[in-house]
Amino acid sequence: MADGNDAPKGAIARFLAAPADSVGKTVFVAVALCLVASMVVSAAAVALRPLQQVNALRDRQINILQVAGIYDPTADVAESFAAFEPHVLELATGEFTEEFDPATFDQRSAADDPALSVDLVDDPAGIGRQSRYVTVYILRDDAGEIERVILPIHGYGLWSTLYGYIALESDGNTIYGLQFYEHAETPGLGAEVDNPRWRAEWRGTLLADENGELQISVSKTVPPAGPEYHIDALAGATLTTAGVNNLVNFWMGESGYGPFLDRLKAGDV
Repeated sequence: MADGNDAPKGAIARFLAAPADSVGKTVFVAVALCLVASMVVSAAAVALRPLQQVNALRDRQINILQVAGIYDPTADVAESFAAFEPHVLELATGEFTEEFDPATFDQRSAADDPALSVDLVDDPAGIGRQSRYVTVYILRDDAGEIERVILPIHGYGLWSTLYGYIALESDGNTIYGLQFYEHAETPGLGAEVDNPRWRAEWRGTLLADENGELQISVSKTVPPAGPEYHIDALAGATLTTAGVNNLVNFWMGESGYGPFLDRLKAGDV
């Protein structure tokens, strides 16, 4: 009669009896580590999501404060940001709407919603779909008069979509500043859109001539309209420069903020 110890072993027993460096145990340990690590990462992502959202909001507020020229690194960001008057703007009419809450409206999500966006045929900015609504920010002086308006803009450069803000003076035609807060352009070339010296060139530049025709040009040469409409191209970044030129002209035109800027110039905002 066979000894009881010679009885066939079960799968678990065979696994436990196998050498530590066996293929089965090596695969098991690797899979177990991957599962544990993925659970830890997932749990951390869920736990940190509220903090990430708070940081993203704070970063956006800082960029708006900076492009408006009122950022003070020693002051509380939320308190400084309270100086702005946010509105959700309907691009087609150039009028504010009460349909959405400016504090929670997400322009990027709206661009993916067929009910809230349009599929662009003429698309020089390379954005594909455009939200019909955007959140804009108005800064008023102590007398309650509009001092600056901050408008979100975006468009494709060489490697990425550039997201930023443009600040305009109360005349709706003079640029106060331009700043991108998200992009993946080439460091040292297209990424020079972040260079403070290049950003400083935008202040005082005009968008349109006295007839209302857009003349703003980001290029190597000064346009026929004159230097007051010109921003120097980024050295060695032809396609990024073209992308910035295209997106600014798109958003400042009739398909973008044109109707709103007309109302601003007429004093109807």
